[in-house]
Amino acid sequence: MIKVIIVDDQPLIRDGLATLLGLRPELEIIGTAGDGLEAYEKVKKLNPDIVLMDIRMPGTSGVEGASLITKNTTGTKVLMLTTFKDSALIFEALEEGASGYLLKDMSTDTIVKAIMTVQSGGLVLPPDITAQMLIELKKSRELKSPNERVTAPKALDELTERELDVLRQLGYGFSNKEIAATLFITEGTVKNHVSNLINKLGLRDRTQAAIFAVRYGITVFE
Repeated sequence: MIKVIIVDDQPLIRDGLATLLGLRPELEIIGTAGDGLEAYEKVKKLNPDIVLMDIRMPGTSGVEGASLITKNTTGTKVLMLTTFKDSALIFEALEEGASGYLLKDMSTDTIVKAIMTVQSGGLVLPPDITAQMLIELKKSRELKSPNERVTAPKALDELTERELDVLRQLGYGFSNKEIAATLFITEGTVKNHVSNLINKLGLRDRTQAAIFAVRYGITVFE
C-alpha cells in the first residue's frame, strides 16, 4: 500500500479526506497535519510515500511545506490539493518540488489515481487547469515592459528535435512509459533523453522540466 499523510488546516476537510481515502485498499493513511511545518515534522518521523497537501494554509503554507519536504527528506513526494486556480502559487509549489496538483472538488477516484501516478514517478498536471494557468501567465507577461518579458533561454537551442519532443510530453505530465508509447521509443531511451535535456537546460528534475515546457510554450494546451 502507498503510505499517505494528509495536510489541511481545516479539520473537517482533513478528516473527511482521511476517512474517504482510508477506505481505499491501495492507500494507508498514516497521519494528518494542519500546516506545512507540522507536515514536515511528521514526514521525518513517519516516512510516507506521498503527502497530499493544501496549498493555502495559515502558518507554514503548502508551498513552504513542499519546499521543506522535498529539499530535506528523501523518498517522499508532495501532491498539492487546492480550491484555487492560482497559477502563481501552483507554479511556485511545482518549482519547490511538488509533483503535481489537484482541485479539492475532484472525485476520490481521481485523487487516488493521481496519488498512484505520482508514486510511480509521473506528474499530475490536469490539462484544463494547466491551460488556464498558461493563459494567465501569458497575460501577466503582456503587462510587463519589453525589457521585463520572459524569453526562452538560449540553452533551448542545444536540444535535439527528439529531446524537444520528450520535453513537450513532460509538459503534459506524462510518465516515461507514456512518453515512450507516444513517441514509439523505449522507456530507456526516454530516460536518457530526459536526463540529457535536464542537464542541458540546467534544471533540477523532471518537474522543473515540465514547468519549463509550459512556461515557454513548448507544451501547448488546446
